[in-house]
Amino acid sequence: MNRPVVVGVDGSPSSLGAAEHAAQTAVQRSRPLHLVHGYLHPLGYGVPLNPYDLGVPAPTEDAQKMLEQTAADLTDRHPGLRVEVRQVAGGPGAALIEESRRAELVVVGSRGVGGFAGLLLGSVSTQVAQHGHCPVLVVRPAEQPIPVSGPVVVGVDGSEPAAFAVRLAADEAIRRGTSLVLLHVRPAEDARAVPEEVAESGAAGEAESAELLAGAAARVRSDHSGLTVTERPVRAAKPEQALIETSGDAALVVVGSRGRGGFTGLLIGSVSQALVQHAHCPVLVAHPYEPAD
Repeated sequence: MNRPVVVGVDGSPSSLGAAEHAAQTAVQRSRPLHLVHGYLHPLGYGVPLNPYDLGVPAPTEDAQKMLEQTAADLTDRHPGLRVEVRQVAGGPGAALIEESRRAELVVVGSRGVGGFAGLLLGSVSTQVAQHGHCPVLVVRPAEQPIPVSGPVVVGVDGSEPAAFAVRLAADEAIRRGTSLVLLHVRPAEDARAVPEEVAESGAAGEAESAELLAGAAARVRSDHSGLTVTERPVRAAKPEQALIETSGDAALVVVGSRGRGGFTGLLIGSVSQALVQHAHCPVLVAHPYEPAD
């Protein structure tokens, strides 16, 4: 199945930046690119309401022209790129989530039309990052150039979602011709504990961290012998703090959709959620692929 790269486009600078990123990815992976604009009907059920009275977008010629112009600009910059455009009935988030069932990757900007500087992540990006059925790339930050240098960083915690994230991160590092950093975060020391307990727990924590990282690194190196892999154990009050700080020097951060302690009712973990809101580079949320139809 030749799954496409799908990107949500609403004409905002953030979404156009995401479209450019998606086009580069589609070319890199030899995949078609689908530009999708989701819209809501005016409340449906035959009620004759103007959706703009409610601030709800509707399918328009302007939206179609925006999509076609975006496609033309992308194909000019990326010869050979195959692009499809369409407006999809349904809210933008719901439309992209449905598209993700058949996609190789879904790409979203971190803010869309109507975004405000005080909103760290648009509602559409939040929905797709939480509920996608394939890997979801959130292109952030919206107000700065997208980082292109630096390693790919991935969080390791021994969980199956993290293992899938490591595999995706290694593939991304190979595609980008860069290195891979495996990051494991241990809790910071408890200042209230007695020194002997601190030393004992610290030694056990270091051993566990080293074992997790060594195992993950060995699996990566067996699949990608030419890839430079760095194992980086760190201590922090919260894993997301360490990953957000590390993202400042990274080209991409990859996280599992859930880590240790996750519950099946939570479709995205707190670490992933914090990263897609605060990271200094694009974030890839490693949702497993939906089985192909």
